[in-house]
Amino acid sequence: MRKIPVISTDAQLNQFIKLECDKFTHEFVPVFFDENADVVGFLKYELPEIKIVYFSDVKIDALAVLSEVRADPWLHYGGIIAIHDNMDEKELLEAMRDQNIIAVLRKREFMNGFARLIKIIRQNKQILFQRGIQQYLIRNIAGSFIIDNDPLDVTTYSNLVTNYLFNASLISRDAKEKLHVALLELLFNAIEHGNCKISYDEKTAWLERNHDMMDFIREKNRDPAVRTKKVYFTYTITPERSRFSIRDEGDGFDWRARLDAKRDEPELHGMGMKMASIYVSNLSYNEKGNEATFEMEHQKNATNMIPAIFDASQELVFENGQRVCSEGEESDYLYYIVSGMLYVYAKGKLVSSLSPDDIFLGEMSFLLSNRRSATVVSQGKTTLIRISKQDFVNLIRDNPHYGIFLARLLAQRLARLNLRMSRLNTEYLKLKTVCETNDLMPRE
Repeated sequence: MRKIPVISTDAQLNQFIKLECDKFTHEFVPVFFDENADVVGFLKYELPEIKIVYFSDVKIDALAVLSEVRADPWLHYGGIIAIHDNMDEKELLEAMRDQNIIAVLRKREFMNGFARLIKIIRQNKQILFQRGIQQYLIRNIAGSFIIDNDPLDVTTYSNLVTNYLFNASLISRDAKEKLHVALLELLFNAIEHGNCKISYDEKTAWLERNHDMMDFIREKNRDPAVRTKKVYFTYTITPERSRFSIRDEGDGFDWRARLDAKRDEPELHGMGMKMASIYVSNLSYNEKGNEATFEMEHQKNATNMIPAIFDASQELVFENGQRVCSEGEESDYLYYIVSGMLYVYAKGKLVSSLSPDDIFLGEMSFLLSNRRSATVVSQGKTTLIRISKQDFVNLIRDNPHYGIFLARLLAQRLARLNLRMSRLNTEYLKLKTVCETNDLMPRE
């Protein structure tokens, strides 16, 4: 069960959301709010992965809710579904800059597409709800999206993928924006020019009349032969890079001529492919011209966001081979891992390594008031934030919701350890069975 805060006092909208969520057998449970203070409390203690905000609500200051999220994006990393009546979407998107947007929809569009939106989220939980235990267990992620000729699908899938990669600190904010542009351009090209067969001249004429391309796509989709066509979007995410493929069911095109074309003056459109080739790596097309593949290289051992409560804490830089702490010494400090790699040695032997994925260094001995159980050494250049026990206690006192998050984190670490032990035990039993079968067990 996932609780979804709904910041809205619109009775019709709230009833619609409740009825739609009920269709998923309580997998998604909306919690409705009509007071800003109540919303803030819920966000801090529940840390929801989805938030629905009605920005045109006259009784709630939705922008104030955004300010709370923006104050600590490390903690409030969940996606936002934004609803409005007839606001300027460019202004709304600017107000939501740097937020994890899932979709921005007019109320009418939301009510027509919410069931579809929830279905997309439900089918792709592994790349939306990444702050949980699966972040540690799933190192390689691969999947496929089958996209209808619907702008909602394009924007939702693009947002899901780029938000995941950024939240997992696999790409920087700049790379996120570039990847988002490339995905939108290539996916819309697949729909417009591939499946809907909208020619360059047709699109130019339509835009010159100041028409919205979304309306043109909807007009083309009135033809059943067009409406049933799909776009196939596949992805593979590894620690080193992400690889994507976008294929439509159109006739293809001469992509070489399009990439080589030179224009003396700016035009209304036609630059999407070139922009994408600049923003991503190894962009290529199949011979037919109806499938594009490309890659995005990942950043190494870095984190994009630092908890707001650590903003004023001391940041330390360790060079290659420099010792962070020693086995047996008193545990006076907790470290937040900003970037780099650390090796952990116990009794002189290398037992594990730590990176920003592990978030903290030394939290167990720190919290239990034990001496350090291992020596930690920087592998290459490492940046850490050091915080004393007294400062940490004061921060938790002033920000008790961080105590809840830390408890969840430790529970996830324990679950991770239990799973590893279970796997080791399973492998041991398999090996023991093989040895007994082949009479390889040592005799007493």
